[in-house]
Amino acid sequence: MINKQRAVVLLSGGLDSTTCLALARQQGYDCYGLSFDYGQRHRSELTAAERIAQEAQLCDYKVVKLDLGGIGGSALTDLSLDVPRQESAGIPITYVPARNTVFLAYALAWAEALQAQAIFIGVNAMDYSGYPDCRPAFIDAFQTLANLATKAGVEGHTLRIEAPLIALSKAEIIRAGLAAGVDYGATVSCYQADSEGRACGVCDSCRLRRKGFLEAGVADPTRYRQL
Repeated sequence: MINKQRAVVLLSGGLDSTTCLALARQQGYDCYGLSFDYGQRHRSELTAAERIAQEAQLCDYKVVKLDLGGIGGSALTDLSLDVPRQESAGIPITYVPARNTVFLAYALAWAEALQAQAIFIGVNAMDYSGYPDCRPAFIDAFQTLANLATKAGVEGHTLRIEAPLIALSKAEIIRAGLAAGVDYGATVSCYQADSEGRACGVCDSCRLRRKGFLEAGVADPTRYRQL
């Protein structure tokens, strides 16, 4: 018998996923962290994720290696494409095709094996770059899939996809994280952070992060470099 609820938490090493982990722990879940080495150019985020997972003393932590770079189609996985320095119209080239669908599929498999009750993902539909796999409709659709496509779901053991940040502004996320004890200085959000985790300060993710700290009225602990 499992007396305490378990949750698989997707952990990228960035601001949102680290906040999501803190909120899952705050809710009393036994947390299992899952990160992906998918060919991203900002690999220092994995170093941050592993450090955050270690400090959180998770029940277990896995890094799954994927080759989304072999598929291409994104400036985050194809080094021949430049990360935009200016905000662009429409879905930006930093969108990685079907990334959250792939990540959630792996999380779903592990959650079912663990007999977990929830998967936590730090997607946000307010202060974000317009990615289609960060919308409430996507989360709702995946939860339907999760309970149709698994033995657990068929047998009535419903699994929830928890997206506690989805309707929050970046400032609200930061405030919630600080209240839960998050050290944002340990996180890496930049799309092209260097090997030491220092941020470029000009990509979409950096702009949203900086704006969030400004609007939250707290000091920005991000380490920036000059390009």
